[in-house]
Amino acid sequence: MYVCLCKGITDSQIKEAIYDGATSVGQLRKCLGVASQCGKCGISAREIIQETLAEVPTANGYPQYYAVA
Repeated sequence: MYVCLCKGITDSQIKEAIYDGATSVGQLRKCLGVASQCGKCGISAREIIQETLAEVPTANGYPQYYAVA
C-alpha cells in the first residue's frame, strides 16, 4: 500500500527501513523522504513504526534484528 504519494513510498519500504534500524519519522525522512513534502503521510508512517517495532522480538531491551559482533 502506498503511504507517501508525494515520494511513492510503500508500507513495505517503510517496514524494511525499520528493520534496518529506523525508529522515528525523522529517520524515515532521512532515508526515504517520507513526510518531507506535504506531510500527510507522517501519521501513517508513525503508526507503521509503532506496529512494526511491537512485532520485533527484543532481548534485554534491544531489538533482535541487529547483527551481533
